[in-house]
Amino acid sequence: MEQKDKKLIACVGTAIVDCMVKGFGPKASSLSGYSAQSIELKPGGEALNQTVALSKLGMSPRTVCYFGNDETSLILSQVLSAANADLSCVFHTDEKTPVSVIFVDKDGSRRSITRRAYYNFHPESDMHWMDGCSAISLCSLFRPPFDDPKALSKLLTEARQRGLTVYADTKLPLTDDFSLEAFSDSLPLIDYIFPNEKEAAFLSGREDPLEAAGVFLRMGVRNVVITLGERGCLYRSGRDRLRISGIPVEAVDTTGAGDCFIAGFITMREQGNGILESLRFANSCGAKATTRIGATEGLTDC
Repeated sequence: MEQKDKKLIACVGTAIVDCMVKGFGPKASSLSGYSAQSIELKPGGEALNQTVALSKLGMSPRTVCYFGNDETSLILSQVLSAANADLSCVFHTDEKTPVSVIFVDKDGSRRSITRRAYYNFHPESDMHWMDGCSAISLCSLFRPPFDDPKALSKLLTEARQRGLTVYADTKLPLTDDFSLEAFSDSLPLIDYIFPNEKEAAFLSGREDPLEAAGVFLRMGVRNVVITLGERGCLYRSGRDRLRISGIPVEAVDTTGAGDCFIAGFITMREQGNGILESLRFANSCGAKATTRIGATEGLTDC
């Protein structure tokens, strides 16, 4: 891919260390415990994944996340530094840096165990991290720290006043009393939103992806991209509808595929490419990510 002028992109969300367990057997292999085909520590989290992916694609990423004062933060700092990420805007707290255990199944799908903690991370409290950026990527909309409608509205209002493009990945909420209407002030401030098919159905209350996209548009989001896994993706704006077929690959691990998809899309849009070309490149990045264990290891030759 031809490289153009680099632009600074702030990736805001979580950096985490994943313990990846592949080939785990449900039956004990001995009196002392269980066995697995492989067990590896892999740095991850949406903000870290997008940072590393953007760096691999030739962009200049700034990571905005939180680190605790522990060994895990040292691991993550080394990985992000190796990706030439700007770490000047990392928030430091007394909370533990996140760690999760992920079980990778034969088809590449995954199940995870993560400590559900509402950590003390408030990127809206000091928004100097937007300085010099052309765009921001909210890596986990509807989960902490983006589950507070007032805080989110404050952050996005500042981004809009600065003229920044806002990209937002979504996650399923951690609470049962979620309401999309509670975010009615924030949604019109989002340029691109990226739910997967399951998230889109839950958040919108519509099973059909086209109808789900329509709900987001009616609430003010300017562009909706719904990822459909191996079936590709769907795009809808106020004027256009596009469906991009998936790219056949032998998937071994879907971890980080959505983050790589978004990084690919952001890269192309921030370099001035059109929607169709950006979606096709994003599809390629997402597919490549599934061909290796780990979130971004497969992101080569997109």
